[in-house]
Amino acid sequence: MHSFFTYVFLGISLAAPIGPVKATLINTGINKGFFRAWIFSLGALSSDILYMLLVYFGIAKFIDSPFMQTLLWSFGCFVLIYTGIENLLALHKTKAKTMTKTNRIRHTYIAGLFMAFLNPLTVLFWLGIYGSLLVGSSEPLAGYEIFICSGAILLGIMMVDLTMSLLSSSASKVLSNNILTGISMISSLSMICFGVYFGVQAYHSLF
Repeated sequence: MHSFFTYVFLGISLAAPIGPVKATLINTGINKGFFRAWIFSLGALSSDILYMLLVYFGIAKFIDSPFMQTLLWSFGCFVLIYTGIENLLALHKTKAKTMTKTNRIRHTYIAGLFMAFLNPLTVLFWLGIYGSLLVGSSEPLAGYEIFICSGAILLGIMMVDLTMSLLSSSASKVLSNNILTGISMISSLSMICFGVYFGVQAYHSLF
């Protein structure tokens, strides 16, 4: 059986890079605290599990169709640009230890779920790496091995998300408001840049 910790490390390696979902997670941790950031990450993790199931049952071929790819690029573009602009407009409200109670936990979870699900980069990963995992490099994996390896990948992702949630929420307690505003601005601009990139990809897939 393949090493359990190898797949944990794979999950860590996949979750560590700062993409649009991680930028939003960091922004959530700074502005709304650890709990909201962790709930957001659980929403994103639910999307990962959903894609795992789609790949496992072979439904992912439908998602890999040109039409669905264009749709995902387009929706991802809209969601990221909208969220980034909304965060930029709310920068003046960024203060240490500020947690708005009006933002319900359910909305935070759904935001993480949809942002990760509509991220075409997530689709590319699960169709590529996880699809290869199911096939097996040298020998096919048994059913229980697939379950264990999938759990190891998810564990690695959860470790990174937990660390980022802790660090971003702790930053709001030790950093000045100006630094927090700067971090929020950078993460918001990165979301907009990713959104523009997704929009360009959607355009190229259409024309």
